[in-house]
Amino acid sequence: QVQLVEPGGWSVQAGGSLRLPCAAPGRTFSSYALGWFRQAPGKAREFVAAISWSGGRTYYADSVKGRFTVSRDNANNTGYLQMFSLKPEDTAVYYCAADHGGNYYRPDLYKYWGQGTQVTVSL
Repeated sequence: QVQLVEPGGWSVQAGGSLRLPCAAPGRTFSSYALGWFRQAPGKAREFVAAISWSGGRTYYADSVKGRFTVSRDNANNTGYLQMFSLKPEDTAVYYCAADHGGNYYRPDLYKYWGQGTQVTVSL
């Protein structure tokens, strides 16, 4: 069992930046891929970014490519989603997830989930 902890909600103005952490306290999650998803009100949960267990491969949704960067610090059991040039349409609850079941993009295959953190981007 891997517990993922996402502190915050966060509020930022359009054009600003945020770095979301995802911690697995007391557990080693270095053997798992890590994914980030988001869900806006009335919409399905969507893939944002993912990183392989080693950090050697990263994947991004087209909507965030070039603006978001996914990374991980396996020594400290923490993953990160760095977000730049935020837009109001990035407003959503953001979730980190681990153990991707062989497909980085499908939320239904991830085994472990954080509780989610609200990100609000205002004009």
